[in-house]
Amino acid sequence: MAAGLRKRGPAGTGAGSGARWGLGLGPAPLKRAWQERRLLLLEPRYTPLVAACLCLAEVGINHWVIRRVAYTEIDWKAYMSEVEGVINGTYDYTQLRGDTGPLVYPAGFVYIFMGLYYVTSRGTNIRLAQHIFLGLYLATLLLVFRIYSQTRRVPPFVFLFMCCASYRVHSIFVLRLFNDPVAMALLFLSINLLLSQRWGWACGCFSLAVSVKMNVLLFAPGLLFLLLSQFGLRGALPKLGICALLQVVLGLPFLLENPAGYLSRSFDLGRQFLFRWTVNWRFLPEALFLNRAFHLALLAAHLSLLALFAFCRWPRSGGSLLSLLKDPSKRKPPARPLTANQIVSVLFTSNFIGVCFSRSLHYQFYVWYFHTLPYLLWATPSRWLTHLLRLLVLGLIELSWNTYPSTPCSSMALHLCHAVILLQLWLGSKALPETSHPLQPSKKAP
Repeated sequence: MAAGLRKRGPAGTGAGSGARWGLGLGPAPLKRAWQERRLLLLEPRYTPLVAACLCLAEVGINHWVIRRVAYTEIDWKAYMSEVEGVINGTYDYTQLRGDTGPLVYPAGFVYIFMGLYYVTSRGTNIRLAQHIFLGLYLATLLLVFRIYSQTRRVPPFVFLFMCCASYRVHSIFVLRLFNDPVAMALLFLSINLLLSQRWGWACGCFSLAVSVKMNVLLFAPGLLFLLLSQFGLRGALPKLGICALLQVVLGLPFLLENPAGYLSRSFDLGRQFLFRWTVNWRFLPEALFLNRAFHLALLAAHLSLLALFAFCRWPRSGGSLLSLLKDPSKRKPPARPLTANQIVSVLFTSNFIGVCFSRSLHYQFYVWYFHTLPYLLWATPSRWLTHLLRLLVLGLIELSWNTYPSTPCSSMALHLCHAVILLQLWLGSKALPETSHPLQPSKKAP
């Protein structure tokens, strides 16, 4: 239940409540909602009703944005040039380029945007592309709302700010046509599959998201932790094998042509970013921003904080962290099934830590964690972080991402907000109450 709210009625039951959340809008629930209308925006159990209203509103808002706000060309033409090279028979990644530089995304990106290339008349029908991304935006919202409906931790009034108040996110989807929303939509689909106990399918979908853009790997430490918690090392290996096999299958045409070129371009972990586009490090001198020692320090801080959360905050059934390698039935005490909140908390925290210590954040990267912020702020109990302060943090983050070009003050404000959320996660996760029942192991094939 959201922090500071009085519990009313039974909490949701993990996957069961989530599976039915879209069907709970009949006459009886609507009548009850009207009778308790003062609580409509405060009680998480009304998330489906509020979500339905907001999704309808978003249809109109996005149509208005598409018609009234000018489209801005940034990467779309470059995407089309890159996939056009593949269509013309070039499978050597080192030879694939667009207007903004070489192709630096894995093979899944190529296939998805190749489809968009054909559907939009070789990328020339921008208005159709915008409406396709409008559909993607609505699909992403539905997936996100299903996650929040199962966890039942965030008061519905917060979703007003998540949906209608973010100019930057609407711009990223329907005015810029970046590939980041595609990757995140697949990631949220993967999380929904995890909550439905479809672990094999979830890992496949996660790998597909990685094949669109590498930022999804920020969720990977959390996913690995969950797999080990649920299955132990031996049981987790087949799921990890699904992830690896899908990457090989998708990249096979390019791996056969030039394996080194494909791997170095599409999974370039040492890629250098331009200082003029950074949102989070504007207050640093450019020389320090580009310094490799600074990058290594960020990586060390990232890994250290992940280790601290894994050892001290992420849920496990007794024993040391190494006990996760054992078969769950042989642990002492035996492992309990994971709950919806445990799954979501670990994944969202893993990603957020990665965002905090990123070498650079560009404006389109906002969608990497935007839809997770309400959960990160409201899911854990806190006496010192009131609703008003949480909304202030959300507002400052939105303001930081809407300041163009970024300034030292906007970058420092963003880091301050991130620090508040990290502190909230660290202090609140230890005593996190579990309101949803454990997810039961599925007997169905993955």
